[in-house]
Amino acid sequence: MTEHFDVVIVGAGLSGIGAACRLGRELPDKTFAVFEARPCLGGTWSLFTYPGVRSDSDMFTLSYPFKPWRGADAIAGRQAILHYLEEAAAEGGLDGRIRYNSRVVEASWDSARSRWSLTVEQRVGPDEVARSTVTCAFLYACAGYYDYERAYTPEFEGIESFTGTVVHPQFWPEELDYTGRRVVIIGSGATAITLAPSMAEHAEHVTMLQRSPTWVFPIPRRDVAADWARAVLPPLAAHRLMRAKNIAFTGSLYWFCRRYPRAARSLLTGLVTRSLQDRDAVAEHFTPTYAPWDQRLCAVVDEDLFTAIRHGTVTMVTDHVDRFLPAGIRLRSGRVLEADIVVTATGLQMQVFGGIDFVVDGRPVTMSDEFLWQGTMVTGVPNFAAGIGYANASWTLRADLNARVMCRVLRHIDRNGQVPVVPRREETLAARPFLDLSSGYIRRSVDRFPRHGDRDPWQTRNYVRDALTLRRTSLRGSLAPFRSTGASRRREGTAGQNVSSADRTRLV
Repeated sequence: MTEHFDVVIVGAGLSGIGAACRLGRELPDKTFAVFEARPCLGGTWSLFTYPGVRSDSDMFTLSYPFKPWRGADAIAGRQAILHYLEEAAAEGGLDGRIRYNSRVVEASWDSARSRWSLTVEQRVGPDEVARSTVTCAFLYACAGYYDYERAYTPEFEGIESFTGTVVHPQFWPEELDYTGRRVVIIGSGATAITLAPSMAEHAEHVTMLQRSPTWVFPIPRRDVAADWARAVLPPLAAHRLMRAKNIAFTGSLYWFCRRYPRAARSLLTGLVTRSLQDRDAVAEHFTPTYAPWDQRLCAVVDEDLFTAIRHGTVTMVTDHVDRFLPAGIRLRSGRVLEADIVVTATGLQMQVFGGIDFVVDGRPVTMSDEFLWQGTMVTGVPNFAAGIGYANASWTLRADLNARVMCRVLRHIDRNGQVPVVPRREETLAARPFLDLSSGYIRRSVDRFPRHGDRDPWQTRNYVRDALTLRRTSLRGSLAPFRSTGASRRREGTAGQNVSSADRTRLV
């Protein structure tokens, strides 16, 4: 007996919890389940446990529009974010709908039955995995684009000779004690910028070793405007006001950086110089060669990194690793950094839609051959969408828009007699990258993802523009009934026989 749902959501992180809450609120008659590969909800926020881990977007835009952020900090730590997600799941009635330790490994669409068959691997013991199958009429992938099982670490010559400890932030050892130890952090991104001042509170000394600088900007942990708004307005009104303010600010900053890169360089170096009070250090360690927002800007919260550098507990080094030595790292310049612990904050691996293998009517789907419509549905893949967030703004702004697209598409399918739909591909559509940033982790993997197009509704820009595009896009004009082209065509006499909402929760 195979369990069937109207909708299956893959992933119980920020996107999946938000999508499930949206679905439950807007389409309460739909049956759905959330399949989560890990033993708990939270996604990124349950996986990463390194010291100081926190949001790099403000919580008024990283949280959901339907659930006000009530925390004191606008830039929040891991535990506060997890508590918020647990509250959202409980308030949305998701406790019984989330299937933990359940990884969807294959999704196979059968046009003869108008449904997805999902192969699910469930961990039932330390080394034991059981496979099962569930079916659904619509599949929504919310696993993000990071590989939770594999991190990125370049090959370092001589690393096997190092007598100290090497750790990667993605797999932080709970028992690691760095008190009074010499720490070298290899990396220049948000993780390294967060780790360095946090570890410096207990380590003997922390050295942050980067191959090249990253654009950073100081940001306060608390938002005084939010404190004022909460004092005079109801919680939801204050949340909406701060959300609108921060959407406008981050959108304007991104536009300014892309439109006026030279002025943006001057602005950012000026802010860092004012905080660090050392022009030479800013020129060497905080002035990249690339333009602002060619890669994501990194936030320095409450100037903690700059304070640690001024106090001498953190040292910045811009150089390349030559090789590891038993007692540390030798650089290309010949300098040796002695270390007891080396943290390789060298980046992440990207993964397409949680690593699911997609098959449509017997044919494997090559995602890089397809296009993203409205940033969420994929050409050639029927009754499927993905919750993908912004890379140049708060993730949840876009992920929530995608959840609203999903609900709108589901209503469209219901109105049209449960006929499966797929984006109507335009012949003259020019391809654009899935993510238009030059970061290393993106360049290594972006060619495996579906592509954006060169015009609406095949591209994503900013929240305001995308929200307006969503409202004015005609689903009837953009979506087409899916026609089988694979092995199931010979059985098309039964195509279109879908399981309606009235059949929900039954076993078939």
